[in-house]
Amino acid sequence: MIKMIKLPYSIDALEPYYSAETLDLHYNILYKGYVDNTNSTLAMLDNARKTGDFSNIKCLEKNLSFFGSGAILHQLFFENLGADIPVKPSLKLMKQISQDFGNFDNFKNQFVEAAKVVEASGWCLLVWVPIFNKLEILQCEKHQDLTLWGCKPLLVLDMWEHSYYLQYKTSRPNYINAFWNIINWNEVNKRFIY
Repeated sequence: MIKMIKLPYSIDALEPYYSAETLDLHYNILYKGYVDNTNSTLAMLDNARKTGDFSNIKCLEKNLSFFGSGAILHQLFFENLGADIPVKPSLKLMKQISQDFGNFDNFKNQFVEAAKVVEASGWCLLVWVPIFNKLEILQCEKHQDLTLWGCKPLLVLDMWEHSYYLQYKTSRPNYINAFWNIINWNEVNKRFIY
């Protein structure tokens, strides 16, 4: 079973860039739902293994992929946000960003543009791809689709409408631009260590 992470900041700490109302809904209702549904699916899978009844395995495996991926990505998203923290990557990560994207502005521009065009229910991620030995930006639809196996998520932006609609309505660009003011680069830098 998995547990919800405790937010490392207060519910209003990301104001004005991320409203307390949106964060409360996003964390306490939607993220909790992914965790609860993941745990329910894990329990049903455990029961199927004990009884040998795998008649519902297709549905259970699909649910585990969807809810489990949602729980994991939400955890990463909430952890890579924060207030009053360093506003730039570590020297090591900045060097890799410059190597792989040319410079920080190129990386940021690509990330912003990729986030803008994520399908309605999806994510934008900066990932480390060990087999490529480089950073890449991915768009992930419906949590589990369009993944790159073996990559390590470093920076995660939730692009599902529930993550911004209450505050930013249909203005995805304003939400994406606000995100850059609340990135917890300490967490991103920690994830980058390879």
